[in-house]
Amino acid sequence: MSYLWDLSSIRPRTDVVMPGESMPAIFWNAVQQRGPRVWLRQKDFGIWRSWTWTQVGEAVREIGHGLLAIGFDGRETASILSNTNVEWVLCDLAVLSANGVANGIYPTDAAEQVQFLCEDSGTTVLFVEDDEQLDKALEVRDQLPRLRKIVVFDMDGLRDFHDPMVISLDTLRQLGREHLTSHPKALEQRVAAVKPEDLAILVYTSGTTGKPKGAMHAHRALVYTARGYNTLIARDEADECMCFLPLCHIAERMGGEYFSLYTGAKLNFVENPETVPENVREIAPTVFTAVPRVWEKFYSGVMITLKEASKLQQAAYAWAIGVGQRVADHVLKGEPVPGGLKLQFRAARLLVLDNVRKLIGIHRARFLVTGAAPISPELVRWYLALGVPMLEVWGMTETCGASTGVPVERIKPGSIGPAAAYNEVRLDPQTGEILVRGPNVFMGYLNLPEKTAETIDRDGWLHTGDVGVVDEEGFFRITDRMKDIIITAGGKNITPSELENELKFSPYVTDAVVIGDKRAYLTVIIMIDQENVEKFAQDNDVPFSNYASLTRSPEVQQLIQDLIDGVNKKFARVEQIKKFWLLETQLSAEDEELTPTMKLKRKLVQQKYADQIDAMYR
Repeated sequence: MSYLWDLSSIRPRTDVVMPGESMPAIFWNAVQQRGPRVWLRQKDFGIWRSWTWTQVGEAVREIGHGLLAIGFDGRETASILSNTNVEWVLCDLAVLSANGVANGIYPTDAAEQVQFLCEDSGTTVLFVEDDEQLDKALEVRDQLPRLRKIVVFDMDGLRDFHDPMVISLDTLRQLGREHLTSHPKALEQRVAAVKPEDLAILVYTSGTTGKPKGAMHAHRALVYTARGYNTLIARDEADECMCFLPLCHIAERMGGEYFSLYTGAKLNFVENPETVPENVREIAPTVFTAVPRVWEKFYSGVMITLKEASKLQQAAYAWAIGVGQRVADHVLKGEPVPGGLKLQFRAARLLVLDNVRKLIGIHRARFLVTGAAPISPELVRWYLALGVPMLEVWGMTETCGASTGVPVERIKPGSIGPAAAYNEVRLDPQTGEILVRGPNVFMGYLNLPEKTAETIDRDGWLHTGDVGVVDEEGFFRITDRMKDIIITAGGKNITPSELENELKFSPYVTDAVVIGDKRAYLTVIIMIDQENVEKFAQDNDVPFSNYASLTRSPEVQQLIQDLIDGVNKKFARVEQIKKFWLLETQLSAEDEELTPTMKLKRKLVQQKYADQIDAMYR
């Protein structure tokens, strides 16, 4: 059991944990060295199934040989259209082992998006999860002349379906076993042929400002970054990790699959996105990486539970979290924690805080990692008060994931930390834009040399589009996206993310978009947390019939107004929010307004709800 005042057990590692100069080389070395040990676990129909390294290797070998059997050539592209699951990882590693290029497609993408991504990437083999995803592929296949085969993971509902282009993953594996018998060294030869400079994966950007762009990453960059991560936030084979974010996103692809492949940390796959809270409590990960929305949801759950607790329980929590906050304050200031306070914290953990941690599922966590979007500093401090270090990292698709990270020995809420040791980070002296340079920076955008030239300058600096500041210790802080900075009609520059983070700290708010560019004052569009606001309505006898009526109720409107009034007190008058509007539709990952990491798309929201925005300025 570790404490904030002694985190010496969390150390970076600079040695090479697993040799190999390409991802498939590292994988097959890991299979050989770790054989009978468990790597992957997945819950299906309420039962956890474990996959040893040997079993994963057997499946990848069969799928890889299956690809060779159907004529998949080296340097061809295979795409995976599926939710995050074990099969996704197996097929990804099989494609890379066959010296191919692996591309992920979000399962929420519509058929026309699937068509564009397959055409742009030159996909010849498409893996799909089930009949729902297969329907999308079949709808657009006539527009994809290079597509030769569609491979389905789950054939439920397709038993009577016959199409010469479509086969099951089981059939592909059977073809692979037959090919292995007649060509036993063929896949090994493909693995040996992979060069570090070869293109390994494509990761498409979200396409909020146009068509998605395929960021190209070489094997060298993936290997370099995986080793670099271990110098930042080291893991080992004793660690239990969660895998639930989209594997098409660089955060889970790099920080989940490839980093765990390199370190040997166990990867646990959730049943589906809706069961994440339950699965976290079951697994109790020792290292937990998530996006701010997940951390906000956990916090909200605790706050709502607390409201239902007895007065004695509420008082006990207030005392315990207060003790935790005093410990965190000493640690954040770099001061020793007094002995008496240490004793109080141990009692607070025993009596209250450990139960709170168990409620979330982080009672075994050595540390937490947050990234992919800004997080409220107050939320970081709350997790620290529970006694769990939360480390913020920052990066982007084009940097192969994290480029900066908060070191465990010097946590600064609100900061993304100094540059990671494996790359350079600096500010543009004219614009304040954050620039990154290093072997982890991508090769460029597929088929878009002009966009590549706009993003990477002649000196090799990647222009990230994020604006920030850096302190005397070299710790960076993002102030906003260059394109998101608001300049009011009065000429005041405002960073909306600071206001938005304050609002999202409330358990009643899922997301917020502050508006005010070239306007006389600031307004905000808010997406409420349905579960928590419904609980508020039920507890206060507020009548509602559906989600829209909930958002329109005077009591809910006043609830949000009170929240905004509290946030406004922290900001200067010119930075205060004057009016708000609540989204009247509960959005999900399938809706175009949300990114895959469940963030509202600012420009799209402003376009789609232009009438509602204009109404706030009348």
